[in-house]
Parts: sequence; structure tokens; C-alpha cells
Amino acid sequence: MIAQGNHIRRPEDSRMDTAAPFRLYVEDILDRLAEDPGREVVVHGERRVTAGEFRSLVHRAARALRELGLGPGRSVTLLAGNLPETLAARYAAHLSGCTVNHLYHKLSADAQAAIVADVETRALIADPRYAGRAAELTDNVPVEHVLTLGPAPLGTDLLALAAGQEDGPVASLARAGDICGIRHTGGTTGHPKGICHTFQQQSDLFGARKPDADAHEYRQLACTTLAHVAGLFADITLRGGGTVVLQDDFEAGAVLEAVEREGITHMFLLPPLLYQLLDHPASATTDLSSLRSLVYGGCAASPARLIDATRRLGPVLSQFYGQSEVGGISMLMPEDHDPARPELLRSAGRIVDGVEVAIRDEEGRDLPPGERGEICVRSRQAMQGYWKQPELTAKVLRDGWIHTGDVGYLDENGYLTVADRLKDMIIVVGGHVYTSELEDLLNSHPDVLQSAVFGVRDADRTEQVHAVVVPRPGAGVDEEALRTLVREARGAMYEPARISFAGSLPLTEAGKPDKNALRRAAEETAGVAA
Repeated sequence: MIAQGNHIRRPEDSRMDTAAPFRLYVEDILDRLAEDPGREVVVHGERRVTAGEFRSLVHRAARALRELGLGPGRSVTLLAGNLPETLAARYAAHLSGCTVNHLYHKLSADAQAAIVADVETRALIADPRYAGRAAELTDNVPVEHVLTLGPAPLGTDLLALAAGQEDGPVASLARAGDICGIRHTGGTTGHPKGICHTFQQQSDLFGARKPDADAHEYRQLACTTLAHVAGLFADITLRGGGTVVLQDDFEAGAVLEAVEREGITHMFLLPPLLYQLLDHPASATTDLSSLRSLVYGGCAASPARLIDATRRLGPVLSQFYGQSEVGGISMLMPEDHDPARPELLRSAGRIVDGVEVAIRDEEGRDLPPGERGEICVRSRQAMQGYWKQPELTAKVLRDGWIHTGDVGYLDENGYLTVADRLKDMIIVVGGHVYTSELEDLLNSHPDVLQSAVFGVRDADRTEQVHAVVVPRPGAGVDEEALRTLVREARGAMYEPARISFAGSLPLTEAGKPDKNALRRAAEETAGVAA
């Protein structure tokens, strides 16, 4: 790793311009499945799908989509939960060269309809469980083909169409430079913000990965939506020769049961979900010894809770910091999760291979180690742009660098710390309050499980610091004790104008604390117009 001021460049960056023949990631997955057709590869409830069955479904579904005229330049939107058929449909669409958008199924109908229209959907592929919502969407935004993953009271059953197709390998129609996927930010309102990546970029994610020697023992639990990071981990698992265990949604008790029953070795959780897992009454008595890797990320994590997790689970935690616009940025490895070195747990780890990071001020100048500025990233995984939003693209993607909107700094050892989102940073009299730092401090109190800090404007439009705290059950912590903690540790500038208590924090579709919902509730309570 080479450090130049506050600019980190991995040695592997020199390979970024190396040309390689294009091969679609789906082809690699299908080839791996062909090695042992009888092997169990996808589990959902009582269903156990073999490699041969899954591979056949992808090939047949791809042929069915092509008969409908779906191929390069056509957009397919998925409205589907965590089913084996959801993965197969995405692979079939990509094998046919289609652009795929996977809707968060908990978004409002209006937000989903805006996305369906925005990406110029030619085919909506719906989970039968969401048939009512699919009908609502297509009443408002007509699409050429409405397909379902099984019998449903609308559209055409894609699985029935696939069953009538010939089995056997299907040549990929995907073109390296075409848009592979359009991922929209959670909670989209107004004009959707769709992040575009190419087929080449999607396939590059797997290009340098070599399957583990014990790949068949690799069992990944997908308990968050396949429309988000869980989908990527499912791809990695299947390409590596492992098994994906699907759950419809996150429920801590069900996750604990699955880890023990299925011998789960790998999983991904957002920090709030990790906390729920640790706090569940069955956590202490469930056999979690099969876990080899638990990756967490997506939002700030509490060092105090990470120490709890390390003591409970052992050296299996890895933090992943990235953004949909640029992919992976840094990782904090298991050996860095040392309770004796809590300062490392406040960081997001070191920069991953093939990525450049610079910390820059408002004038675009690189800042020295330790100074805070915007985290700017350059990598092969940088988005092509925002779908149909050239002005926003030009603002965020400049000279090949993604301006992440995150505030952070690099230390002398190359560890990256994310202090806040630029939009979440609270400007108060006397300076800036970094919400993640205040959350870490509140979470350090022994009677606090979790907290969320955000800014709320008062009647004079002055921003005030608010905090919502989730206390331990039966704890006696009160507002004054937390105020004292903040004053003594960080000074009066960081002291919240209001601290409220809740049994849990609302989460977004992706599983992050929903600060917009908390802010709206606080504004309503205070009688402040938005």
C-alpha cells in the first residue's frame, strides 16, 4: 500500500487497465453447478434445490424470456422476495442480456411505480406473494409483459413457460459495456436515483476470486433482501461451490435456529440486525460454532456492541464499507476486532485491493492524515452514472472519482474512519457534530443498546441535536445521565437538545436506522413544519 499524504493507493491499482476477455458471471456460476448436479445449492424452508435443478431452471427461463423478445437493451424489473426462483430469474435475464432492476418490496406503491416507469420496464417478474402489489403497479404503469414466479391471479407464469422449454446450455447475449443492473437507493421519493453498472463490472467482481478448497462446506445465510447485498453474497457463494440458505426476512430467533440447524458458515447483517441477534434470549444457548465469517456493514456500527459480538461469536467479524455508487472501499478484518484495541473498531478498516481513496476539502485538495474531509474513491467498480440524471452524475462522478458524500479521515497506518454523511453532519453554534461519534459515545453507556442521532431544525430554523436511545430492558438509565456522559466526554456542543427513548429503532428496507422517519417524528412532536 502506498500512502501519499491522505491519499491511499493499493499496488493492485496498476492492473486496473488490464484488458481481459469478457465472460458473464452467470456463466461461471452455471459451470460450477454443472460439476455436481446432485449437490444441494439453494435451500428455502423445506425445499432443497439441487445444482442440476437450479441450472436447468436458469437455462429454461432464459429461453422463455428470449421467446418473449426480451434481450439486450430491454429492462426487466423484479418484484420478488427471497426465493430460489428469484435468483434464477435474475440469472436468466442477465444471460439474455437484459438490464435488471430489483425492487425493494417494502417500498411504497408510488415509489415502486416511479421506478418501474423510470427504467422503462418491458417485463415485470413478480413473486406470487406480491401479486396484489404487482397488479396495482401495472394498473398505473402498463408494461408489455407481466410474468410471475408460479401461479398467480395475473400475468403469465414464467415457471410454466420455462417448463416447456428445452434444457441445456444457453449462450450468453450479454455485452460487456451494456447496463447490467440499475439499483435504486432505498426510500426513493420523487425522481428515482438509479445507480448503473455494466455487465463487465458485475463480472469483474468475481474475476480474481478463487473458490475455497472446502467450498462445498460454505453455507451462506441470506436473511436480508436479495435486492441488496445479500444478492451479491448469494452470487459469490454459488460461484464458489457453496450453498445458499434463504429466509424470507430477518427475524433474530429464526436466524439463530437456521445457523444451528443448517450449519451456516457465512452471513451478512447490517449492524442493527447484528444487535438484535445478540440481544435475542436464545442467543446465549444457540450453537453458533459453525460460523466462520459474519460480515457487517451498510451503516455505522457501535464499537461497544462489536466488542460484545466478538466475545460472543469469536474472531469471525469483518466490517465492509462501500457504496452502491462505487462498490467496496475498505474492510476491517477479524484480527482487527480486538477488544483490547477499541480504537480500531471505530474505523472502517483498510482500503481493499484495486481501490484508490483520497480525503479532500471543499476545494478538491488532498488533505493530510488525520484531517477530515470528503471521502473520494476511484475504482473499476465506480458506477457509469445515475440513470437519466446527467447533472447529478456530473456532480458525484468527477474525473473518474466518486465523491461519496461521506466525511472521514485516514490515519498514518492506512485505516479509514467514516465520521458522518455530509447530509447527516449537524452544524451547530461553534462547529460540527458528527453523528456517528455521538452515537458511539451514547452506545458506550452500559445500559444503552443502540442510538440514533440526527439534526432537527427548530422554529427559528436553527439545527438542534436530537438522539433516540434504545435502553437495555429493565435498565434505569435516564436522560440526565446521558447528558452528563456527553458533556464530560465531548463538551456542551455535542449535548443533545433532546434525548428520547424507544424500544427499537425504525429501519429502512435495507435494514439501516431510518433517520428520516425519526426526524419527521421529532419535527411533528416539536410542531416544526418540514
